Amino acid sequence: MSNPTYLWTPPPVPSLPVRGRAERAPVNRIFCVGRNYHAHAVEMGRPVDKAAERAFYFTKSPQTLVESGATVPYPPETKDYHYEMELVLVVGRPGFRVPVERAHEVVYGYACGLDMTRRDLQLAAREKGRPWDLGKDIEHGAVCSEVVPMRGFVLERGEFALEVNGRTRQQTDLSKLIWNVREIVADLSLYYHLQPGDLIYTGTPEGVGAVVPGDKLVGRVEGVGTVELTVGPAEQA
Repeated sequence: MSNPTYLWTPPPVPSLPVRGRAERAPVNRIFCVGRNYHAHAVEMGRPVDKAAERAFYFTKSPQTLVESGATVPYPPETKDYHYEMELVLVVGRPGFRVPVERAHEVVYGYACGLDMTRRDLQLAAREKGRPWDLGKDIEHGAVCSEVVPMRGFVLERGEFALEVNGRTRQQTDLSKLIWNVREIVADLSLYYHLQPGDLIYTGTPEGVGAVVPGDKLVGRVEGVGTVELTVGPAEQA
């Protein structure tokens, strides 16, 4: 079969650098876990009862991915643009209906991520029972550091924090996840055939807040690394 031709040039494959490797990691899909720290769930007005609920997820387009260190424009149609610092799990092997005790088998490594959010649009959609896409699936809204290979290793604890302009805004330990890494992999794999290159943003702790143009964000996850972002001015017409 001859190679297909296209009406316009296909977009490049989203990818991330990998620590210690010349090859980059192609990104397939971006899954995000909602309300996965109790204190954040409370500050969002939606406490979580793990005994009565399952984890829930939303997605971001791979095209929203932006590498750590970038300067991105303040997004349109919002007056309340928020940061959410997260540990990102990088899937390295296919997995479907993965038992909790075998969740480590799909882990390639980890990264530090920022799930940027148009909070005013997200909350307006939530109150009307509408999808969160305009609030979450934002151009330049999935920020991620380099991938740190930790094949087969499940992170269960480790401090992480986010600073905005040098001031700590978020700080917690991975041990406080409501659904831990193993449980997230097992549950998400009931809905999807996980594939190499899938990213799972595992949730954010309390302390989320708004940013404005000129703000500099620096997040750190113990044993993984750092993620940095500068918020630039809004684009002009």
